[in-house]
Amino acid sequence: MTKKSALITGITGQDGSYLAELLLKNNYTVHGIVRRSSLFNRSRLAAIYRESEANDLHLHYGDLVDSSSLNRILEKIEPTEIYNRAAQSHVGISFDVPEYTADVDGLGTLRLLDALKNTQIKAKLYQASTSELYGKAGKVPQDELTPFYPRSPYAAAKLFAYWLVVNYREAYGIFASNGILFNHESPRRGENFVTRKITLSIVSILKGELSHLELGTLDVKRDWGYAPEYVDAMWRILQYHRPDDFVIATNETHTVREFVEEAFRFIGKEIVWTGVGVDERGVDRATDRVLVTINPKFYRPTEVDILQGDSSKAKALLNWQPKTRFKELVHLMVEAELRAAGLVNLESNERIALL
Repeated sequence: MTKKSALITGITGQDGSYLAELLLKNNYTVHGIVRRSSLFNRSRLAAIYRESEANDLHLHYGDLVDSSSLNRILEKIEPTEIYNRAAQSHVGISFDVPEYTADVDGLGTLRLLDALKNTQIKAKLYQASTSELYGKAGKVPQDELTPFYPRSPYAAAKLFAYWLVVNYREAYGIFASNGILFNHESPRRGENFVTRKITLSIVSILKGELSHLELGTLDVKRDWGYAPEYVDAMWRILQYHRPDDFVIATNETHTVREFVEEAFRFIGKEIVWTGVGVDERGVDRATDRVLVTINPKFYRPTEVDILQGDSSKAKALLNWQPKTRFKELVHLMVEAELRAAGLVNLESNERIALL
């Protein structure tokens, strides 16, 4: 059998790096598109590249805002599978750079689909859709038939991309599928996302580099899963016998407040809350030290109150379901942060006395 080859856009990100690992383990030749910049941002790929056998990981300069580079790369490598992971993926930042977000997340997907059509390469395409499509949905939990109601430039751009995938699938017979992934986290999550911000801040507080953690809205509810399990779902979506759209989620929801409490609980600190609104504070019960404050600059112009997925379809058709639950996810993220900062004794596997 001919060895499968995969092209991953956004390979340097959290999902891209986990996906590259998975595909290499499944004996794929993996190609990734990276943007040319003055910063060499490939830290998540360094170990993967060193460990890849027979030099099966290849990187190519390109960009979703550059049609010529997409056509050139597709014609050069002729992949059997394409995973479109590249995006300006931060919801809050999309309010500050809406045009750029629309160009990369929306038109970028169009350029990739059109390149696939024009080159006539018979590759399967996975599109990274998002739970943010649902936004102000009137139905909880949300499944594949729930109407969309985007509440940010990011979500609106992703909505455009979602329907492009459906249109190119129906118009040109392209094997193109949407994975509507709900929030998924890991120690590789970007540092400006709220979950990673919380775990990083805890380490900075312990080291005396930060006095407290600043957050925005505490009571929004999210469906949080573990990223390596979600990239497995991406792969399964393209192995299904026909193109289709799937919700990938844990089917349960938790607040940012709960994430904060569980993260601090892991290091032996119980958070109690005082005050309301912008005056609310998270205080260490044992010491009365303020560890969490509210900063209105982190509020979004339009907020999404609750996202909870129903992944019954993925369970039935893809034999996929989540394994890592909320508390375990929070704990593994905090522990990874502590290890990276040298705050865990690696020999005894115990947290050092500072904690």
